[in-house]
Amino acid sequence: MSWRVTLACSRAQAEALPEAGELFAGDAPALVADEPDPGRPDEWLIHAYFDHEPTADELTLLSTLGSGDLHAEQLGESDWVTMSQSGLQPIRAGRFFVHTPMYRSRPPSAIAFEIDAGLAFGTGQHATTAGCLEALDALEREGASFANIADIGTGTGLLAFAALALWPDAKCIATDIDPVAVEVARDNATINKVAVGHGAGHVLLAQADGIDSPLLAARAPFDLIIANILAGPLIALAPDFANVLAPGGTLIMAGLLDTQARATATAYEALGITLVRHGPGEWPVLVLRQPRPSPPAAAA
Repeated sequence: MSWRVTLACSRAQAEALPEAGELFAGDAPALVADEPDPGRPDEWLIHAYFDHEPTADELTLLSTLGSGDLHAEQLGESDWVTMSQSGLQPIRAGRFFVHTPMYRSRPPSAIAFEIDAGLAFGTGQHATTAGCLEALDALEREGASFANIADIGTGTGLLAFAALALWPDAKCIATDIDPVAVEVARDNATINKVAVGHGAGHVLLAQADGIDSPLLAARAPFDLIIANILAGPLIALAPDFANVLAPGGTLIMAGLLDTQARATATAYEALGITLVRHGPGEWPVLVLRQPRPSPPAAAA
């Protein structure tokens, strides 16, 4: 018999959700974080799916992850991982189709990626990830071309994979501060047949805090940077991103609320990087561009 335990949490607690194997010994549950109401962006839920009745010790461990009372329910005879994935429908964003292993049929001509629903961020379910996919799609349709791409805070690796699908001759590096996320992205690259390595058409995966990595330094400057993180880190990283963004390069930023968009854009505009698109909604995606230097004046 399968069981589901649910508790309320904040967005910050959802983002900090560890891998189940880090908390539970033996038969660990599947942990899923979701945002039931986008209109309440700080009110999330954590679901834990067990293939056995959770023990008192397991419930105590779960209670440390959130901020509300635990609600346990028996689900009946089923695979608890399947149950954790069944509520997440596929996402269509631009030409991209993001689905869990439960939903493999794809619309005609869609670029499909399979991302495990047990991963809280970067599955395409949240408006920030879907918005970044739409921004990438729009840039390619407008004729943009990129050869050297960085995905900072990659999570599942989805945005790096999408960029390579649109610009298959590009080099791409995807980094995350969390080493577990890097391994998750590596697994997802295998599932989605994305080549991992240093060459064109490959994604290079690495752990990094912001852009503090010798691999990022060696690859810079980038003509496209994708950063789906949070407003505070985006503002703090403005000087660093400005230093590694190539002249004429494009920056896609997300993870910020609409009320934070102006302050975030201002931090970059102060460095000469221009806001060219402010996406809609509660979680807008910002597209900015580094100007190209003016050509030298002709000799008299």
